[in-house]
Amino acid sequence: MTSWRLGVIGSPIGHSVSPQLHLAGLKYLGYEGTSQRLDVDQAHAYRIREVMGEQFDALSLTMPLKEIAAPMCDELDERASALGVVNSLLWREGRMLGACTDGAGFVDSLRGELGVGVTDMHVVVLGSGGAARAIVDSLVREGASSVTVLGRNRLSVAQIVATHPRVVDHSLIYRPVDLIINTTPSSSRDEQSAVMQGVSRDTIAIDITYEPRQSPWLALYAQLGCAHRNGLAMVAYTVARQMNWWWNSDIPGSILLPSLDEALT
Repeated sequence: MTSWRLGVIGSPIGHSVSPQLHLAGLKYLGYEGTSQRLDVDQAHAYRIREVMGEQFDALSLTMPLKEIAAPMCDELDERASALGVVNSLLWREGRMLGACTDGAGFVDSLRGELGVGVTDMHVVVLGSGGAARAIVDSLVREGASSVTVLGRNRLSVAQIVATHPRVVDHSLIYRPVDLIINTTPSSSRDEQSAVMQGVSRDTIAIDITYEPRQSPWLALYAQLGCAHRNGLAMVAYTVARQMNWWWNSDIPGSILLPSLDEALT
C-alpha cells in the first residue's frame, strides 16, 4: 500500500489526539498516509462498516463505539474476543478485523513512563466501561495481587468481577492501595474533597482522561504527593500497539509521546 488512510472514530471526537499519533507513527516507519477524525455516535454506529474500506484502511475507536463495534467485526484478536471490546480496526481483503490494545497500552505506559510493573500490586479501578474492562484484564494478566472495581453500573461491575477471582467489587480496606486508576468520563464525575481510603503518598494515581491536563480528581492525589499521570501516556502507548498490530511493526510508545506535546502546546 502506497498511502494509508487512517482515522479515529467516536463521539465527541474533536479533542482526540489520535491523528497526531498516527502521523508520528507513519513518519517513524517512513510510510505515507493521512489521518482524520470522524464523529459517529451510538445511534449511527452502523456507519463503521460503511466507512471501513471505502474511506479508511485502519481506525482507532473511542467512546461510545468500543463495545458496539466488536460484533461487527469479521475477526477479533484474542483479547478483543475475550472482552467483547475493540479499540482498533483494520480492513484487509474485504474483511474487518478488530483488536483491543487499551489494557496492554496502559501497562506499557506504566513501564515506559514510570518504570513500574503491576506484579503483586493492589489496584483500585474506578469505572466499569470498555476501557476499565481492558485495563483490568491486563492487570490480572500481569500479575496484580488484587483489583477492586468500583462503579455505578452494577451489572457492568459484576461482569468484570466475574472474570477472575482476584477481581472484587468492594474496597479491601485492610490493604494499602498501590495503584488507583480513574477510567470514568470527566463529565460524569462527582466532586471529591478527599482521596480514597487506603491511599498514601506511595500510591500511584492515573487518570486516563487528559482534558483538562490535571483533573480535579488527579489534583487531589498530586497534592498528597502521589506519583501521578494523566491519560496522554496511555493514549500514546495504546496507539503504538494499534499501529504495531496494523503493520506488524515495532513502534515504541515513547517515540509517539513527544508528538502530543507539540500538538497540545
